[in-house]
Amino acid sequence: MPTPASGFQRNSSARSGRGAGTRLARWAAALALALPAAASAASCPPIAWPLWQDFQRRFMQADGRVIDPSVPQQHSTSEGQSYAMFFALVANDPAAFERAWRWSVDNLAQGDAAGRLPAWQWGRREDGTWGLLDANAASDADLWFAYALAEAARLWKRPDYARDARALLARIAADEVAELPGLGKMLLPGPAGFELAGPLWRLNPSYLPLPVLRRLAQFDQGGPWRAIAANTVKMVEAVSPKGFVADWVAYQAPAGAPPAFAPDPEKGAVGSYDAIRNYLWAGMTAPADAAARPMLRTLSGMEGAIAEGVPPESVDAATGAVKGQGPVGFSAALLPYLAARGAKEELERQRARVRAQLPAAPHAPPEQAPRYYDYVLGLFGTGWDEQRYRFLSAGTLKLSWEKACPHAATR
Repeated sequence: MPTPASGFQRNSSARSGRGAGTRLARWAAALALALPAAASAASCPPIAWPLWQDFQRRFMQADGRVIDPSVPQQHSTSEGQSYAMFFALVANDPAAFERAWRWSVDNLAQGDAAGRLPAWQWGRREDGTWGLLDANAASDADLWFAYALAEAARLWKRPDYARDARALLARIAADEVAELPGLGKMLLPGPAGFELAGPLWRLNPSYLPLPVLRRLAQFDQGGPWRAIAANTVKMVEAVSPKGFVADWVAYQAPAGAPPAFAPDPEKGAVGSYDAIRNYLWAGMTAPADAAARPMLRTLSGMEGAIAEGVPPESVDAATGAVKGQGPVGFSAALLPYLAARGAKEELERQRARVRAQLPAAPHAPPEQAPRYYDYVLGLFGTGWDEQRYRFLSAGTLKLSWEKACPHAATR
C-alpha cells in the first residue's frame, strides 16, 4: 500500500496504556488456546490465494488492522475487520484471523467484546490523534464477526471463539434487533439513529446475507436470526419492483394506516455501493436454501442491466433507470449472481474484466490500483468463483482446504 509510517502503526494500537496487564493476560490466554491449532496447522499452511496476499500487503498491518488508505482519516472499520477474518478463514490463515480479531477487540470494542459492540470507525482525528471516530456500531460487521468466530470455532477447534461469538450475538440481539409492527424481528443497521419519528425505521438490505443468518440461527437457536432471515426475504421482495434493490429502505407504521416498506427518507431509491452486495449474497446462497430462487428472481434486474457492458454504478430501484459504470469490484460481486442465474455469456465477460484488473500489478501506485472496496468485493466474488468456498444450506462453509488439513473439523 502505501504502508503507514511506523508512528502511525504504533498509534494504531495505543490506548493510553490503559489495561495493559489485562491485555497481556488476554493475549497469553489466547496464545495458549491457539497453540494446539497452530501446531496441527503447521503441516497445512495458508493456501495460496494471490488476491488475499495482495490485499494484506496493501491494506492490512502486521497487528491486524485493516486500513482504507483512500480516505483522509486512513480509517479502519468494523466491516473491514470482519471481512478480513472471513477471508482469513477461507485461506486457512489462523494467524491473520487472530490478529484481526484481537485488534478489533482492543480498539473497536475497547477491550471488552462481551460488554460492548465494536465501534464502526477508527482512525485519525482532526487533532492528529488516533482512536474512535464514531462509537456507533454497524450491525452487518457484527453479524460477520459472529459468523467468522462461529465457523473458526468449528473448523479450527477454538472454543474461545465460540464463546466470543455467543457473547457478541447476545449484544446484537439486545442492542440492534427491533420488533417492527406487522413484520416482527428485524436487524437495524446499528444501535442508535435508525428509529425515527413516524414511527419509521431505516434498514439496509445489504446488511443481511442469508447464508450468515442461516448459520447464526443454527449456532444460536434461541436467537432471532431465523425470523430475521424470513423478514429479509419479505423486505427485498417488497422493495424491488423492477428487479433492483436500493442501498437503504424504510419501514413505517403511521397511525391509522397499515405498516409497510417505503423509500428511505434520506437516500431515496438509489442502489449503488451498498446494494451491489445484495446480488452477491443472493448468488452465494446455497441452491438448496428455500429462499435462493425467490431472491434471484426478485433481483433479476441486474442481469439485464449489464447485457451490453459493465454493471451500472447506480440504479433507481423504483424506476429501473441505470446510471454510470461501476468499478471492477461490482463485476466481481456479480460473478456468483450470474453463475446462479445461468447467464454464461455475461459471466465470462465480467470474469475477463476482473482477471485483467485484480490483483493490481505489484508496484502499481495507489492512484492506478483498484481501491480497497474493489478488493473486498473481489475477494468475495472471485473466491467463490474459484471454488475456494461455498455456503451450505445451513450456512456452514465448505472450504477448499478442509480435506487436506488434519485440524479441520468434520461437518
